[in-house]
Amino acid sequence: MSSVETHSSSVHHQAASAQQFPEGRVISCLDKGFVRLVDSMGSDAAIVQAARVSYGAGTKQVSEDRGLIRYLMRHAHSTPFEMVEFKFHVKLPIFVARQWIRHRTANVNEYSGRYSVMHDEFYVPEGAQIRPQSATNKQGRGDETLSADESAHILDLLKTGQTQAYQDYETLLDRNVARELARINLPVSMYTEWYWKIDLHNLFHFLRLRMDAHAQYEIRVYAEAMAEMVREITPLAFEAFEDYALNAVRLTAPETRALKRLLSAHDLDDAALLESGLSKREMAEFRGKVEKIRAAQ
Repeated sequence: MSSVETHSSSVHHQAASAQQFPEGRVISCLDKGFVRLVDSMGSDAAIVQAARVSYGAGTKQVSEDRGLIRYLMRHAHSTPFEMVEFKFHVKLPIFVARQWIRHRTANVNEYSGRYSVMHDEFYVPEGAQIRPQSATNKQGRGDETLSADESAHILDLLKTGQTQAYQDYETLLDRNVARELARINLPVSMYTEWYWKIDLHNLFHFLRLRMDAHAQYEIRVYAEAMAEMVREITPLAFEAFEDYALNAVRLTAPETRALKRLLSAHDLDDAALLESGLSKREMAEFRGKVEKIRAAQ
C-alpha cells in the first residue's frame, strides 16, 4: 500500500501531479479513514472510443476528443461514460456508510461483523465540527461554533460512550455470545470498510451530490478525495463534469419565467460570449436556450 496522505477538506488540500496517482494510492480521510484506489478500467480514450462506435463506418468522426467529451456531457449522453469504472477500498464511519449506500448504482462488499470481530476504532470529530443544529436546515449543522469548554465536554461524552460500548461488546464476546448479536449495541461512529465499484457516469452523479456545500461534511471529505483520483485518470471528462454538472445551475419553470423578465430584447454579443469561455458551438446552443426562456409561458 502506498503512503497515506491526509485529506480533511478541499480548502487545506493541494492537488498532486499525475505521476503521484498510481493505482493503490491512499488518501486519508477524517481521523482514521481513507480512500484507496484499488483498480480502474478505461480513461478519456475509452469514452471517446465508445461514443464513436455510434457513428458507424463511413460517417464523419469528431476530430477532437475534448470537444466530443464536452458535447456528450453537455447533452447528457451518459452511456459512453459508463465504459470507465473505478474500484475503491474505503474505510469510513458507519453513519457515513449509511448515507453513502443510498447511491444504489454501485457494487459493494462490506466488512462483516457476523464473521469478524469489529475493530476498536471510532470517529471523533474535530472540535470545530461540533456545532448546533441549523436553524434553516433540518438535516444539517449550523455555522455557529461552540465554546472551547462546551466542545471539550461533548467530545468527552462521545469518547466515553464509545469506550463503554466497545467494552460491553468485548464482554459479550468473552461470554461466547454470537458475533452477530454482540455487535448490535455498537454505535454508528464505529469505522467499517468496503470495496466500492462504480462506473464513471454514476460516480459523477455521486460526486455532484456529495461535493455540494449542503452535503454533510464527513461524506464530503470522502467525495473530494475520490474526485482527485478521478480527475487524474479522466481529466477531460472531469473538466466537462465540473463545467456542465458540478458548477452548473438548473433552473425551475418559475425561475425561467423570472429570468425571462430580466433578459434584454437585444441579441447577445459574440465578443462577450467568447470572453465567457463559450465555444462557437456552445454559443449557438446558449442562444437557443435563451430563446426558449424568452418564449416561456
